[in-house]
Amino acid sequence: MKQLDFNLLRVLEVLLEEQSVTAAASRLHLSQSAVSKQLNKLRDTFDDQLFERTAYGLKATPRALELAPELRAVLQKLDQFTRPSTFEPAESQRRFRMHVVETAYSLSYPHFMPKLLKDAPLVSVNSQTWSHDSMDKLLRCEIDMGIICREWDNRSLLHMKNLPEELGYAELIRDYPVCLVRRNHPLLKETWDLDTFLKYRHLQVAFGGLEHWLLDDVLKLQHLQRDIAVNMTDFNSALDLCGHSDLILCAPRKYVMKMIADYDLVCLDVPVKVEPGAYVLVWHKHFNLDPSHSWLRNLIINGVQPLSEVELLNSF
Repeated sequence: MKQLDFNLLRVLEVLLEEQSVTAAASRLHLSQSAVSKQLNKLRDTFDDQLFERTAYGLKATPRALELAPELRAVLQKLDQFTRPSTFEPAESQRRFRMHVVETAYSLSYPHFMPKLLKDAPLVSVNSQTWSHDSMDKLLRCEIDMGIICREWDNRSLLHMKNLPEELGYAELIRDYPVCLVRRNHPLLKETWDLDTFLKYRHLQVAFGGLEHWLLDDVLKLQHLQRDIAVNMTDFNSALDLCGHSDLILCAPRKYVMKMIADYDLVCLDVPVKVEPGAYVLVWHKHFNLDPSHSWLRNLIINGVQPLSEVELLNSF
């Protein structure tokens, strides 16, 4: 391989993420022609096209995909060498990458992002919804941190104690599931108990890469199960469908309390005894001594945790 210009590696990283010269140029604050010239240098260096043009943007070649994991590892090492031992938020242009479960956005971002934007006007946060491969990316340090759902109930495989040892974590919010039904649902004229809960069909929303809930694990231990009529991945659509059908929707209480104002729905307790779960901030311990990373973690924790504690006190 020809002599490598390490400055080109950042360009390759962004091109792999954006799959577009235009989007990469915008992120790198360069012209499209400058990025195209650097892509040509990368092709010459690696003796591979790296990207092919398609109707939907750039498509990485097998060689580019093979390089991606090693590229991230090299850039992380370079970041460690060049990152200052102190962090000045007002001057930093650090770009953080976070993956967040859908229901955590409204419960967390409004409580730390305003301060971030004020104190660090040049810092950016690239957020994506948590998915099946997010944990692997977190363990490979391809993303900085995530906000996920975990359980305190010992019957759950997603118990807090089962988090990978490589991860640091901080609990942000405790929450528990509730049931939603349309206002004139026939079950509202019946005794609300487990039999009624299981009598009607259910609507389920899969989020955060989870395909089943603690609720279903607990029912399975009793040789019971819900009749899931519809599976969806979007809560807004699910709330709308719930309001126009006899389906029961189970969802995290704090999230739906923010959402149901626009829907004519009734909220009921889940007639199954479960321990409250938690929204948890997670990160790889590789970042423990990174001052910029520590700054963002503390900003999130200090912005979100107190709100959860206030609600807990108000519940007594």
